[in-house]
Amino acid sequence: MTGSNSSHALPLAGRQAIVGGSTQGIGRACAEALAAAGASVTLLGRNPEGLAVVKAGLAQPAGNAQVHRSVTVDFSDWRAVQKAADEHVKASGPVHIVVHNTGGPAAGFAIDAAPEEFAKAFEMHLLTGQALVQACAPGMRDAGYGRIINITSTSVLVPIRGLGVSNTIRAAVANWARTLAGELGRFGITVNTVLPGFTRTARLEALFKGKASRAGTTVDAIERDAIAQIPAGRLGGAEEIAAAVAFLASPAASYVNGVNLPVDGGRSAMQ
Repeated sequence: MTGSNSSHALPLAGRQAIVGGSTQGIGRACAEALAAAGASVTLLGRNPEGLAVVKAGLAQPAGNAQVHRSVTVDFSDWRAVQKAADEHVKASGPVHIVVHNTGGPAAGFAIDAAPEEFAKAFEMHLLTGQALVQACAPGMRDAGYGRIINITSTSVLVPIRGLGVSNTIRAAVANWARTLAGELGRFGITVNTVLPGFTRTARLEALFKGKASRAGTTVDAIERDAIAQIPAGRLGGAEEIAAAVAFLASPAASYVNGVNLPVDGGRSAMQ
C-alpha cells in the first residue's frame, strides 16, 4: 500500500517520543525524522527559543496542530530531568520512544581530567538516561511497545585520542543500555545505541577547531585527515544518523535489541 496516510508512510502514527538535546545537530534531526514518521514529539533542551523554532518546523499530522510539545530542562541536572519527565508522562500519557541524546564532555586527555569532570559527565549522560527510562518504561510495558535509543559515539568501540572523559562515559552508557536490553526485552521494549562517526555538527566543528589549534594547523587539514579514515570518503550528515534512529524506533526494528550500531561511513570497520 502506498500514499501519505499508509502505515508504511507513517509507521509511528499514534506514538509519543521524547528527544533530548533537540535544538540542533543530531537531536534536532532525530526529532524531525520521528515527526515525519508520524510520532508526537516532545523536545527537551535548555534553550526555550531554540526549542520553539524546532517545534514550529516539525511535520504535523493532518487535523492535529497541537501534537508536538517542548520542555525546557538542563541535562546537567539529572534531578530536573527526572522531575520534568515524570510530570510530562503524568500530563501527556505514555511515552513509547526515548531518544537519549546530550552534548559531549569537553575534549582532553583522561589523565589530565579532574575526578569531578568524570562525575559531571556520568550525571549528564548516564543518570539523565536512567531518569528518562524510569519515567517512561512503565507506560512502554503497558503498551507492549517501547524504543530506547541512545546517541553516543564510535568511541564505544575504539577510544578516540584526546576525548578521555567522553570515551569513558560513552562506554558506560552503552553497557548500561545493553543491560537494560536484557531486562526489558520481554516487555516489547528494545534498547539500542547509535554510534555516530564524524558527522557535520557544531560539536564536530568545535572539536576540529580545538585539534587544529593544538596541532598548529588548519581546520581544513584536520577535516581532510578525518575523511581519509572513512571508506565513504566524506563526513556524515545529522539526517543520516536520524534515519537510523527512525528505523530503530519503528515496528520494523522489533527484533533489534541490545546493539551498538555504528553510523560512520565504514570507519569503525577499518579499525
